[in-house]
Amino acid sequence: MDIARWLHLLGVAVWIGGMFFAYMALRPAAVAVLEPPLRLPLWHQTLSRFFRWVWVAVALILGSGLHMIAMLGGHAAPVYAWVMLAIGIVMMLIFAHVFFAPYRRLGRAVAAGDWKAGGAALGQIRKLVGLNLVLGLITITVATVGKML
Repeated sequence: MDIARWLHLLGVAVWIGGMFFAYMALRPAAVAVLEPPLRLPLWHQTLSRFFRWVWVAVALILGSGLHMIAMLGGHAAPVYAWVMLAIGIVMMLIFAHVFFAPYRRLGRAVAAGDWKAGGAALGQIRKLVGLNLVLGLITITVATVGKML
């Protein structure tokens, strides 16, 4: 179970940490210093690299989480484990939507030089990443508090 926990925390650190950095540091800096013709390609390139790692993180988190639930007795696992799984699945679905919809629109807009459409797609990504960041921080809280109860 220690290896599963390590893989789980590694995936969480990559995904939640990456969202926190992008939302709280990179986004405000990019808005402050770059106009859309530079900012939108930067975001597309940044997200293309980050999203590869998120897919790996999702696989690690889901696989290790299911393994740990099984080790905790499956259906008899503590409630906090099921809450983490439920929130995690919602987060994964939100990420898949971001990847397959607004991120793809961002890529098409950047390729066409359509900064208005690119800005709209990036705005949708920003909102959904913000939601996922909040859900991720709630999940970390559930994991921490749940084990203390």
